[in-house]
Amino acid sequence: MRHASRSIIAGTALGIACAAALFSVDAQAQGVIAGIVTDSTGAPISNAEVTVPGAPYSSRTDDAGRFHINSAAGLVTVSARRIGFEPGSRQVQLNGSNEATQVTIQLKALPSVLKPVVVRTSKVEYTGRLAGYYRRLENQNAGVFIPRSQIDRENPRTLSQLLTHVPGINATRMRGGGSGVRMRGRACWPLVWLDGLPMGAGEVDLDAFSPTSIHGIELYLGSTTAPMGYIANRDQSSCGTILLWSRGPDTDPIRKSSGQRFDLERMVASLKVYTADQVDQPVAPDPDYQMRVEYPAAVYAAGSGGSVVVEFVVDSVGRVEQGTLGIVSSTDPLLSEAVKRAVEGASYTPARLKGTAVRQVVVQPFTFPAREKKNPRS
Repeated sequence: MRHASRSIIAGTALGIACAAALFSVDAQAQGVIAGIVTDSTGAPISNAEVTVPGAPYSSRTDDAGRFHINSAAGLVTVSARRIGFEPGSRQVQLNGSNEATQVTIQLKALPSVLKPVVVRTSKVEYTGRLAGYYRRLENQNAGVFIPRSQIDRENPRTLSQLLTHVPGINATRMRGGGSGVRMRGRACWPLVWLDGLPMGAGEVDLDAFSPTSIHGIELYLGSTTAPMGYIANRDQSSCGTILLWSRGPDTDPIRKSSGQRFDLERMVASLKVYTADQVDQPVAPDPDYQMRVEYPAAVYAAGSGGSVVVEFVVDSVGRVEQGTLGIVSSTDPLLSEAVKRAVEGASYTPARLKGTAVRQVVVQPFTFPAREKKNPRS
């Protein structure tokens, strides 16, 4: 009986220990939150700080406004904040599984002392190697166009994967490896051109091109619908034509980094840089300076438009302090680059506090109205 009692006690103790261990595992179960932070227009906000109470680390959003953060399972509050915006939060239920819980946090911009800059243009003059592509993209009288903005938005793994999103285009495996496409059920391969030069009479491995290296694509499914100059003899063009246009210094200018990085939040906290509500007279546009922002040809030709919000520090003499210019949110990297070039050399009326000119962080929005697209049949 004593041995039986001891066995029962030992078994009970073991059960309690196992139950405690299971409870401990459940209590420590972790979940993953994968989300995006946007402004009121839906544009992603970069470099926003994302926190969860009890989580050991915070997270920062990338250029696309995305973030990942771990937290204990259960009902948690995800908070995001950034200079120039009211803090925002969302509650999410984490079940402790390996699958990430998706959440979107929208932040409301604080009133800006600087009015939004509206970049208008009635016409863009297309020059250089891409002039013909831009004119055809604007008119779109024939063919199917995949502009850079769509390539970046879809972020395909391979070029053939991107092309098969177009109706009538099917992927095929090449005998020697690689991938090609067929147009409208044809059994032969299309003629491929790269930056205006034919890639040869044989089939081209389209997956040899990284999608991130392509600036734009034109697809012509008919034998005679391709632009003049890109039509070979009828036998070669009868299976369709693909025009690829690469990115380069004329689409992605190489910019030298200043090598200096400013932690604006820390500088604001230490009062080395002020915000608009901390000064007597906030930063204002210089009445003697006319800012000129170039409307990117690729965005104008596509007719998409977009918006950019930038932040920077205006120093005590009214110039943009080197190394402080950053993108808060943007719908297109080409628009971001155009705004950066314009703002870096801009002039402002500096902020004043107790009669003294001081440094102030500024958040300024820019809007690029969409071009009215032409009717392809006109």
